[in-house]
Amino acid sequence: MAKIDPKQYGSNTNAVRAGQVRSAEGEHSELIFATSSYVFKDAAEAAARFSGDEPGNIYSRFTNPTVRTFEERLAAMEGTERCVATSSGMSAILSTFMGLLKAGDHIVASRSIFGTTVGLLDNVLSKFGLTTTFVGLADYQAWESAIGPETKMLFLETPSNPLTEIADISRLAEIAHAKACLLVVDNCLCTPVLQKPFSLGADIVIHSATKYLDGQGRCIGGAVLGSDELLAEDIVGFLRTAGPTLSPFNAWVFLKGLETLHIRMKAHCDNALQVAEWLEQQDNVKRVYYPGLKSHPQHELAKTQQSGFGGVLSFEVEGGQKEAWSVIDSSSLFSITANLGDTRSTMTHPATTTHHRLTDEQRTEAGISDSLIRLSIGLEDVSDLTRDLAAGLGD
Repeated sequence: MAKIDPKQYGSNTNAVRAGQVRSAEGEHSELIFATSSYVFKDAAEAAARFSGDEPGNIYSRFTNPTVRTFEERLAAMEGTERCVATSSGMSAILSTFMGLLKAGDHIVASRSIFGTTVGLLDNVLSKFGLTTTFVGLADYQAWESAIGPETKMLFLETPSNPLTEIADISRLAEIAHAKACLLVVDNCLCTPVLQKPFSLGADIVIHSATKYLDGQGRCIGGAVLGSDELLAEDIVGFLRTAGPTLSPFNAWVFLKGLETLHIRMKAHCDNALQVAEWLEQQDNVKRVYYPGLKSHPQHELAKTQQSGFGGVLSFEVEGGQKEAWSVIDSSSLFSITANLGDTRSTMTHPATTTHHRLTDEQRTEAGISDSLIRLSIGLEDVSDLTRDLAAGLGD
């Protein structure tokens, strides 16, 4: 079977068909090519592959048919020319920074990015001469003011984790491109089903495939998506040399996840909105953060920029860490885990888990209070989820 042309089909079709090439065995599901290397027919073919004169597989650190199928399928769904799969979401971010930047370059990043990404920028990449300025996600004047002569990249997550703050991607693309900077958007919480940053002007999109792309908490992986021009040499070159490689088995699991991504994201969105609306009515809840609520400051932007509001929400309880932990410990249904995007609903306390490595000042600036709880709403019955939360909230 020849590959389908993804430009001729819709997103749902591409999610289950794009990128696949059947072998002579005629398999219906994609194969797992569990091999570290490939055999050449002769020395001349081996030399031509290594020199780049002839396309084909060389070594699974940087080319594998199963991984390639996942890359092509995700690229078709995001609407970009190329995808480079990596061993984790953080390795996708690292590959982007290391592949496209050099010592002396400057990054402007949202203050609301994942805590581990803050640590990567502050504690690791700073050792190699990269500097970062952090700004408020929706403070567009701050973004523009922070750009200097050495700035090469603007980096953000939208919606943010865990406060679900929304940035206007088109506006940031204009700011970035006016100063000859790249705009990099982490699209983890929305996936290409709910948001397509490329159509809004982004240059690079990042995914943690570990989350919704898998959808069942089984594997670790990531992806960098962009044009051939940006990815072919620098990102692929970093992957080939440094080796943050996605395994064929994990790629196959993610392929299975992509097949159901559309219907899962719709269910996650529907359930999360109901839980968020319920939480807003509870006496012991101070505030709920969810873009689907009219009380969310970027609700109208989210309606314009996204086709759904996602499955992640956060809320603050009355009190502090003690009261937040009490809600978490009272749960008998939510899984207490820092992962998200699972069919199973999860719950975590960001201040002491995902963002615990930040300083008190950094957490305060990012709005991560001791009373904050993050929920990733799964596919259970909403009535069961709210009843479980009510036990901890004392309602």
